[in-house]
Amino acid sequence: MTPHPARFEPVFCTIVPPHILDTLARHGDPALAGPARRTLERDAFERTHRRLTTVLGAPSVAPPGEAAPGKPHRTIHDAGHGTELPGRKVRGEGDEPGNDATVNRAYAGLGATFELFLSAYARNSIDGGGLPLIATVHYDEDYGNAFWNGEQMVFGDGDGEIFLDFTIPVDVIGHELTHGVTQYTANLTYFGQPGALNEHFSDVFGSLIKQYTLGQTADDADWLIGAGLLAPRVTGKALRSMKEPGTAYDDDVLGKDPQPATMDGYVRTGRDNGGVHINSGIPNHAFYLVADALGGNAWERAGQIWYDVLTGGELDSQAQFTDFARLTVAAAVSRYGQGEERQAVLKAWERVGVTAAG
Repeated sequence: MTPHPARFEPVFCTIVPPHILDTLARHGDPALAGPARRTLERDAFERTHRRLTTVLGAPSVAPPGEAAPGKPHRTIHDAGHGTELPGRKVRGEGDEPGNDATVNRAYAGLGATFELFLSAYARNSIDGGGLPLIATVHYDEDYGNAFWNGEQMVFGDGDGEIFLDFTIPVDVIGHELTHGVTQYTANLTYFGQPGALNEHFSDVFGSLIKQYTLGQTADDADWLIGAGLLAPRVTGKALRSMKEPGTAYDDDVLGKDPQPATMDGYVRTGRDNGGVHINSGIPNHAFYLVADALGGNAWERAGQIWYDVLTGGELDSQAQFTDFARLTVAAAVSRYGQGEERQAVLKAWERVGVTAAG
């Protein structure tokens, strides 16, 4: 089910959680605190701007023309370290790679995301109707984030101290574009448990895009979100771990990864839109457990069940974890019957402490 655009939540979704940037912004070293403060200020501005343009109905930045059926229509822009969007066009669909590795990675990442959704789920771009994919790179000075603003992708270059170039991990690109898929389908409210589910879907499909691109099975995959993004000085391997939530980093500057793996560690907070980047660790771990139990390519059976729920029209925009869990059981039965898929889903939700039985 695709909701009418007027129903869309005014989405502004970033890959780096606010709690990480808040910690950095309070650091005594200006080289760390300065970029984090500027990133938080820019995120606040863009979030407000997104709300206003949603209400006012600002025109889309989508380029004219249509892609061939089943083919992506990508456009990459360069902000030149400014903040005007979309910026100067530097690569269009079918253009040969240039000398800017960031532009080339963004182009490839948009293509990888398009390919996974088309090949695995017969979805033609993030809206299901061939929507052009737009990205802006080299955004702002030392900008430590990447975001989906409801219309396009935006990537910062990082500060080189904590974060590297945000186009490096393909799962970051896939994560942010999946916010667009959610926007066009379940349109999950970006607060509390539905917001955590919104983040969860992006982590799931971001990880699946990486696995599909690398040809990895569930057993081969690292199940990390943002591996390769953290600079060498950081004691950590990624922003999040779906296999072991709470273990992605443990750093003297960033602190320890706060994600819980089960409901026993559920965090009640008013920050981060009610902990959307933190409590997403619980459904993330459930998905990993399903994929691990079923084996093989995680984008097939496990991913198919999750995709069926996201796009099936029954997932309410205010859905809680228990609502979602029950729908995944129903989707497993609907597609695969009463066999191992249903059992894997039930067992996974039981292990993370979420009631899935209706």
